Amino acid sequence: MESVGIVLILLLAVVVSSMVVRLLPIGLPAPLVQIALGAALSSVTGSTVTLDPEVFFLLFLPPLLFLDGWRIPKEGLFRDKGVILELALGLVVFTVIGVGLFVHWMIPAMPLAVAFALAAILSPTDPIAVSAIAARVPVPKRLMHILEGESLLNDASGLVCMRFAVAAALTGSFSLVDAFATFLWLALGGIALGFCVTWGVMVAKDAASRRLGEEVGSQILISLLIPFAAYLLAEHLGCSGILAAVSAGITMSYVEQRGQVMAATRVRRSIVWDTVQFALNGIIFVILGEQLPSIVAGAAQVVRETGHHDPVWLILYVLAINLALALLRITWVWLSLRLTLYRAARHGQAPPRPHWRLVVATSLAGVRGAITLAGILTLPLLGADGGAFPARDLAILLAAGVIIVSLLAASIGLPPLLHNLELPPETENDRAEDAARIEAAEAALKAIAALQQEAAEQENGEAYAEIGGRLQEIYRRRIEGRSKTGSEAEALRRMEAAERRLRLAAIRAERDALFRASRARRLPDEVARKLIREVDLAEARWGG
Repeated sequence: MESVGIVLILLLAVVVSSMVVRLLPIGLPAPLVQIALGAALSSVTGSTVTLDPEVFFLLFLPPLLFLDGWRIPKEGLFRDKGVILELALGLVVFTVIGVGLFVHWMIPAMPLAVAFALAAILSPTDPIAVSAIAARVPVPKRLMHILEGESLLNDASGLVCMRFAVAAALTGSFSLVDAFATFLWLALGGIALGFCVTWGVMVAKDAASRRLGEEVGSQILISLLIPFAAYLLAEHLGCSGILAAVSAGITMSYVEQRGQVMAATRVRRSIVWDTVQFALNGIIFVILGEQLPSIVAGAAQVVRETGHHDPVWLILYVLAINLALALLRITWVWLSLRLTLYRAARHGQAPPRPHWRLVVATSLAGVRGAITLAGILTLPLLGADGGAFPARDLAILLAAGVIIVSLLAASIGLPPLLHNLELPPETENDRAEDAARIEAAEAALKAIAALQQEAAEQENGEAYAEIGGRLQEIYRRRIEGRSKTGSEAEALRRMEAAERRLRLAAIRAERDALFRASRARRLPDEVARKLIREVDLAEARWGG
């Protein structure tokens, strides 16, 4: 029962943190509030959650990585694949070597392998934290796509590098050739298993649904189990469970494009996954705050072993590591930009040069978050000799400090960097949306005409003709409007905005009336739920 109580308290803390964030006028990011609540819980209860690293890793990472792979915009991922790979792979190696050597030089009591493990887990970035920070100053879509793609891939590369570093710390040896061969097996095997598990499960599920019918609850549960199945199978076969979870998520997005799932399943499943993501990300940061007091106590002992007796050195270590990470990242971003411009010039292209503020924002947006914390907490409790893993508490404290400082730096720095930043208009999505709406409207017109012809000889053929004519007129106006360009298209978008406001006002008034009728017992509960759900879906359709 104690474990159940702990889980409930953690979930309650996540809910409270969400309310506190909305109440605060200064726009403090949710992760910082959750860390503070976790620290407050620890001070009040006087106890900490005992974490099993392997269980912690299994519970938190597979679903988060799976969802990232599932939802990341694939067109942005492929369009900017060069930049993303440079950041997700090259920058990770650059960070592991640079920060690892720097940390070992700064803190000799931390073994080099442990320093490399710390640097590896500090390399993944967290776009969810960035989007929360920049909510009041929207991050450019293309920059967010790059950050999301980088995060998706550097989660895997950073955690795999950490695995090698921990193995070196436990065995005391490291072979570059063996590491490269192992990396290939981990990477290729994990990617292949993630694909096979997702594809196999979805094909079997679709076959069962066609034979037995589709049940929404089981469909949602299957989607929740897939990342754990891919992760556990990959780990059992000695491959990367991390890459398997990412691969499973990407495969899921492509399988979904077949449109084999009912609309109700997609709607409800999306809500469930949003809740899972919200809860897991929040719990991770609450646990970080809850662990901080004991982590600080253990880390202070390691600091004393370095010859420094003042705990203020912990703060200096954190600030120094953050500075090193920022310098390495901005250096790599600048070099990556120069390389991209050089390649474009060689192909006769002349892309616009990004504003220096955008370059700095890209560097500052390298916020560390949930993956860094989840990874660092999986450091082994015991070393190869059966004693305590060297400098474990110090490594966890430094990672926690880097997370907090990077969140604060981005909270303070990103809004002024992105404010009033002039960027080239992103019209590709608008054109693609217009083309898709035209194509969908044309398909709808054909379906209406076919059904009218089928019903022409029936008794209610006149009703089909009259109502079908009305619907066809709506779709024809949509095609005509979406085919316009320039000022006419802009006028259409203003009209759509006005229509959206009017429809939302009408929908909300309709729902208020339904609730009044329900409260007055003029409407049975079952009918009330049905009508209110219809109104809610209509509001969601108009972006309410």
